Amino acid sequence: MFRRNRQESGVSRGLGMLELIFHAAVRSIRKTHGNAILGLFMNIAQTLLLVVVFYVMFAVLGMRNAALRGDYLLYIMSGIFLFMCHVKAMSAVIGSEGPASPMMKHAPMNTIIAISSAALGALYIQVLSLFVVLFIYHVAWTPVTVDQPVAAFSMLLLAWFAGVSIGMVFLALKPWFPNFVQIASQAYMRANMIASGKMFVANSLPAFMLPFFDWNPLFHAIDQARGFTFINYNPHFTSVSFAVYVSLVCLLIGLMGEFYTRQRASISWAARR
Repeated sequence: MFRRNRQESGVSRGLGMLELIFHAAVRSIRKTHGNAILGLFMNIAQTLLLVVVFYVMFAVLGMRNAALRGDYLLYIMSGIFLFMCHVKAMSAVIGSEGPASPMMKHAPMNTIIAISSAALGALYIQVLSLFVVLFIYHVAWTPVTVDQPVAAFSMLLLAWFAGVSIGMVFLALKPWFPNFVQIASQAYMRANMIASGKMFVANSLPAFMLPFFDWNPLFHAIDQARGFTFINYNPHFTSVSFAVYVSLVCLLIGLMGEFYTRQRASISWAARR
């Protein structure tokens, strides 16, 4: 009754939305673990565990000679970093607050803010873990040399963007087919243990095997990242544009599906999650 209506410009509304995304991202990060340092340490431990597992596997199977000329551990980490960023971003988007969440009862909050904050929170954790692991490796073992660091880091962002886009598709389907989305998303993440191409490079694959991996935008991002990381590797069978186009198409489909789902939100969906 006594509320004063205030006219806001587009810039002020945009800044207000960015502030909400920032606070929601902090909340999404703290939600995974009460202690921020322990949460970061757990994520670093997961990354290091994958590095150790693949290092041992390559050594036991005699696949080390198939790797690129250069830093062997950096070769392994270049694939694992992008894989982890992709999978964590997709999981964060799928697990973000939906239209039937109690958080949506607060007036400024909406699903776009929830999705953006979850995705940015996952990116923050992965980038911080990357720099911590590379710093420790650089100081304790051997200096890290990346041929084109800016381009290589952009491939990490592309892997994150692809994970967000694919997660949007699963998120739009989640209220309608919760069990299917849970199984399909887990199957996709497990398939990417091999289909992402983090264990090999595209140039080493025979022609008949390329179609089994060429559909995956993460495969293109990892292969291109290795081309930017190592001076003696030039990827011939992957492209940045393919990963960008597939990610944009998935993002568009996911946004349309999320908008359609949001218009038909039901409070009973919370019991089906």
